[in-house]
Order: sequence, then C-alpha cells, then structure tokens
Amino acid sequence: MASNKGRAYFGLSGYHFNPDNITQLLGIEPTTTNSGGMGGSLDKPAISSWELSTEIVTDDIDVYDLTDIITKQLEPIKDKILQAVKGYNVSPRFGVVLELAIDKDETNPDIGFGARTIRLLAEIGAFINIEYKLSK
Repeated sequence: MASNKGRAYFGLSGYHFNPDNITQLLGIEPTTTNSGGMGGSLDKPAISSWELSTEIVTDDIDVYDLTDIITKQLEPIKDKILQAVKGYNVSPRFGVVLELAIDKDETNPDIGFGARTIRLLAEIGAFINIEYKLSK
C-alpha cells in the first residue's frame, strides 16, 4: 500500500551562473545544484540551479511545517538572497513536491503557506510552485 510523500524546497535558477558562487554568498550548503547553464552559450542557453530542500516526509505530511522549516533557514539571509537575485539575475522559487497515495484510506494533506512564509516570499519576490502526482 502506497503512502503520501512530500518535501518543501527553495531554489534559485537562471542562466550563466555558478551555483558555488550562490553557496558562498548565502553561507548555506544546498541540497542540490546544477551548473548546466554556467558555461552555456547565448544561442543555446541552459539553466543552472541552487536548491535547499527538506527531507522527504511520508505518511502524515504537514505542508505548513515543511515550508516553515525552509522559511526559518532563509529569514536570516533574506538580504543575501536579494543580493543573489540581483547580482546573478536568478529567479527565486519556493515549492512543495507531493506524491499522493491513491489509497482511499490515506488522508490528503492540506496544502498552504503560513503568514510568515508568505511574508518572506513577498519580500524576496519568489514564485510559488506546487508539484504533485499520484502514486502507482
């Protein structure tokens, strides 16, 4: 029987930047990076990314708690995030990734953001992205 899975993340993505420079500026080790766009050409641009994610949680998923974990890590470095956005021309994104069980006995998680998270996202101009799929 499948169970719900989920995680929250904050990411910066854009063209022609080195994710290591973002790590150095923010002073936080990312969960994942992709430097694909670092050496890309202007005629075939590729995207680089820097991402900070929670662990994948199963069963009883509280999206509010997951997003709060990321928010608490980002609040102290808000000014550095804004510096990265401007200096490296990257787009900030705050997201939730869910894999929902198709078992009728499994509860569906509430999906939302608390006031603290919404305030931070507004201050840094972040996009919100919700990804979901049904488990097999």
